[in-house]
Amino acid sequence: MTNWIKISSALLLILLISGCSTKNLGEGNKPKIDETLEVIDSNSIRTISGMTEVAFEWQKVDDSRVTGYNLYRANLNEESTKLKLIKFIENRYTSHYLDSDLKPNTKYAYTFSSGTASDVESKPTKMFQVVTLARPEAIAFIQAISNLPRQIKIIWRPHDNEAIKYYKIFRSTPQDPDWEKLETLDGRLQAEYIDTDLKDNVVYLYKVIAYTFQDIPSEDSQIVKAQTKALPAGVQNLTATNNQPKKITLNWQPSASVDVVRYKIYRNTSPDGSFSELKQLNTNTTSFEDFTNEDGKRYFYKITTIDKDGLESSKEVNPVMGITLTKLNKPILTLAQIQGEKAILNWQPGDNRAVSYNVYKTIKDGFFKVRKQKYTNITDLRFEDKDIVRGVEYNYSIEAVDENGIVSERTNETLLVLPKLLDK
Repeated sequence: MTNWIKISSALLLILLISGCSTKNLGEGNKPKIDETLEVIDSNSIRTISGMTEVAFEWQKVDDSRVTGYNLYRANLNEESTKLKLIKFIENRYTSHYLDSDLKPNTKYAYTFSSGTASDVESKPTKMFQVVTLARPEAIAFIQAISNLPRQIKIIWRPHDNEAIKYYKIFRSTPQDPDWEKLETLDGRLQAEYIDTDLKDNVVYLYKVIAYTFQDIPSEDSQIVKAQTKALPAGVQNLTATNNQPKKITLNWQPSASVDVVRYKIYRNTSPDGSFSELKQLNTNTTSFEDFTNEDGKRYFYKITTIDKDGLESSKEVNPVMGITLTKLNKPILTLAQIQGEKAILNWQPGDNRAVSYNVYKTIKDGFFKVRKQKYTNITDLRFEDKDIVRGVEYNYSIEAVDENGIVSERTNETLLVLPKLLDK
């Protein structure tokens, strides 16, 4: 509170002298001293220190030869402490001056002399020392909050010093010592910043620096660290069937992550390339049936998990292959001939899945007249067709059928003809 009173008083003094005329002469040569010139009374000099400025007040001199005052300064914290002329303050009626652009928490030595229009000056006043105020302390409390999805929340206690105007937030990583400025937040009472668009499961370091209305930084805050949330664990033991008709069934075990809220199923026709989203399921189920009208259709699958924050587990996992039940192998035709007044077909199973057979007959009666017939649910390995007419062409083919109704390819057509009887 004492420092704040000093700062307030300095600001008041600035207002009082804001109309004073100044002329910067820089460093001059060795001064020419006239010991008869009136000197500022050393006991009249008063100072008020800020962090980067010192305000002066003194009793003006009455010597009419005096046209202004020379101000000398030395930085006692540096190796060279030689007093240097930093300002000629025009007008002997001036009694206030503000020396600015100083360093916080630094000891300076000053002296004044009275000056004339001919660059002659009086003897200097007694040298006096002034210490600028220390820059603001670091914010008293800061915390970084972990386990947020691709973001980290930083909170701190607002600075007690009412001279604070804004904060700057800086970020680094344990692997990179350089600090990156993220944001400037106006207002002393600001107390929160959320850093977004971060990488998953990565540690970040943060510090916050407060700045005054004169852009003077406080001490650095404590360095805090936090880690972004890891992606949820994927499902376990994913399997896909290869023996089901017209469908592929997926089964899996749940993710080890407790906050998973749904699963996302991806599918592709090859193990590489881009997988398309097929279905999303809640966590009450650990299986899925992918129906298709194709026999022997092959797909590759991946399943990811989605947690309550919308994070999705890695897609960089090996896909699982599933296949619908393939077609049966077609039967093997062993005999096709005319015996007596009937056609005889014999065959062997081409596949042990076969439970019945279909026989297809194509009847060609004339050049443009063709009829087709189908005989189903034949359980023997032999077919006798008595419904034939002499002189007509018959083509036969056979297909196998399994218990699911899946049929094989047909055998090649076999031509049989019952010859016409010769006229006597």
